[in-house]
Amino acid sequence: MVMNTFARTAARRVVSSASRRAACTLVRQGEEEARRAFLPLVAAATTVGGLGYMALKQQDSKAHCLSKTGTTAEEVEEKFATYWPRNIMILFGPPGAGKGTHGPKIEDMLGIPQLSTGDMLRAAVAAKTEVGLKAAAVMKAGGLVSDDIVIGIIRDRIREADCKFGFILDGFPRTLVQAKALDKMLAEEGACVTKVVELQVPDEVLEERICGRWIHKNSGRSYHVKYAPPKSMKKDSDGNPIPESMTDDETGEALMQRPDDTASALVKRLAGYHGETVPILKHYAPGGIVAEVNANQGMDGVWAEVLSALTRGGK
Repeated sequence: MVMNTFARTAARRVVSSASRRAACTLVRQGEEEARRAFLPLVAAATTVGGLGYMALKQQDSKAHCLSKTGTTAEEVEEKFATYWPRNIMILFGPPGAGKGTHGPKIEDMLGIPQLSTGDMLRAAVAAKTEVGLKAAAVMKAGGLVSDDIVIGIIRDRIREADCKFGFILDGFPRTLVQAKALDKMLAEEGACVTKVVELQVPDEVLEERICGRWIHKNSGRSYHVKYAPPKSMKKDSDGNPIPESMTDDETGEALMQRPDDTASALVKRLAGYHGETVPILKHYAPGGIVAEVNANQGMDGVWAEVLSALTRGGK
């Protein structure tokens, strides 16, 4: 009984104290600073409240509140989703720069989804949404899906609940025209791009990265014969990986190499990337939201620069 009373009191005091401090912080700080300061307090209060709940769960079924007014965590989240700017990022980088490695890490850290246009397109077609049906008809006829259709697919996707605090775009926009169309659509949604991160790697370094890359098709997990080989990898007498030995660490399924992961194809891909990406970076640069990351270093060093780029005012 004493332990239950102690747990109840501790939980309520921490929750109440955290809420009061957070409320003051919200008044003093700007919108973005308030969000950064408030969420950790909510998390801490919820954690301690959870400990009290474990001791009281047999006797008390009432939900803990974040303040005397009865505001719940869900209501606070909804306020942030409604009144604070969404964290909308675009991740750029040439083939082999490390988007597949660092994108998911950013996603996990910020709690916002990484959106691939290919995945969104396939999902819209499978769900037979209005814009998905338009895309399916175009593809069936052998045509290329227009920018308008892609923008429509993105619009539908970012209205889903997991995007309410923001999202990361990977693989879009690819051209300046697409970037301007994206800006227009986001403005209509009351949002805008808040950060553009480019992973930079010299072209001469990318050939080794690309040509040694193996992919698990279903999950997208990426391996490299030199930098991140699968546990199953075996080499022949010339030191080359034996294809049959290349399997996914988690599922044991066969890995594959992309048809365009060759030296000759890379030259064309890089020319296209530089020609299309530079104008997009220049387009967003005046807003002070473009950050460059040296991705030609150890993984820890790259991640440290990514974290610095993600901070407010990070360059």
